[in-house]
Amino acid sequence: MSDVNTVETLKEPLPVPEWLTVSSSPHLRGPESVARIMWTVNLTLLPAAVWAVAVFGWRALVQIVVSAGAAMATEWMVQKLRKVPVTALDGSAFLTGLLLAFCIPASLPFWMTGLGSFFAVFVAKHSFGGLGQNIFNPAHIGRAFLLASFPVQMTTWTAVKSHAAGAVDGITAATPLGIVKEEGFAAMSEHFGSGAELYWRLFMGNVNGSLGEVSALLILLGGLVLVWKRYIPWESPVIYIGTVGLLTWAFSGDGGVFTGDALFAMLSGGLVLGGVYMITDYVTSPITRKGQMIFAFFAALLVWLIRTYGGYPEGVCYSILLMNCFTPLIDRLVRPKRFGQEKGATHV
Repeated sequence: MSDVNTVETLKEPLPVPEWLTVSSSPHLRGPESVARIMWTVNLTLLPAAVWAVAVFGWRALVQIVVSAGAAMATEWMVQKLRKVPVTALDGSAFLTGLLLAFCIPASLPFWMTGLGSFFAVFVAKHSFGGLGQNIFNPAHIGRAFLLASFPVQMTTWTAVKSHAAGAVDGITAATPLGIVKEEGFAAMSEHFGSGAELYWRLFMGNVNGSLGEVSALLILLGGLVLVWKRYIPWESPVIYIGTVGLLTWAFSGDGGVFTGDALFAMLSGGLVLGGVYMITDYVTSPITRKGQMIFAFFAALLVWLIRTYGGYPEGVCYSILLMNCFTPLIDRLVRPKRFGQEKGATHV
């Protein structure tokens, strides 16, 4: 009888030490979370947002509030209807609305801004399943929707009269890229000055454009914080912005090859904003570092092609959306080799 009890006792599973327990990934955990990352990214955009309000006035502030508020409200509504956990306060919807506000003119009617945010979150994000499953960058989908639906309002820019005083006059004017597209680079000096004066105005943001074009300096400083915290790779922005400048210098000059203005190309439009905050999007960009560099290079090539030969003066939005289509292919082509996999072997 004792022998039977002994056998039955041995059949019971022995306790397994915690260090031998193997669970699903991730095996290493840290203090970071989706909410913490998203709100940190939002905070890095705060200086540029404050500067935009200083330059464009109260309309810029209302645009940001309407865009971010509509994005969060849409997220809450959709998740309630889907009966899934509500994550409207995790910062991701706020970031979508904030980035969309950075991509529109201050003069855009507020109801259009709200509609663009609704479209960005409802169609570009939740129609694919929500955060982490969307194929395209939601903020740029919202901008593309607004540009296709309301082209006049989306290309009407309020002229900045005095950057130092933060004053804005009531007339409309073209952006630097628009002037180059319509009149050529020689006409830039009549509107924004030339040489160092032009570059300084582009760098500081004393030019006509969207809210996100007001200060390349503050956008770059925000990007440095994200690189320092290892939220984004430094290679992607450098390749994206630098390649556009290199191609412009080599092939887009009025005087022939290697006469283009690389610095103007890199500082104008939404290139800096797109390079720091759009192509580095976790969900819609490739996973590997090599894939991210490939993504950035070809997106830059598209920007240069659209700016040089396309009908639009700016190409950042469409370059990123087009490259979002190729993200799965890039991930497949540069898939890292498995640990222990023989050289030349393929994945099953």
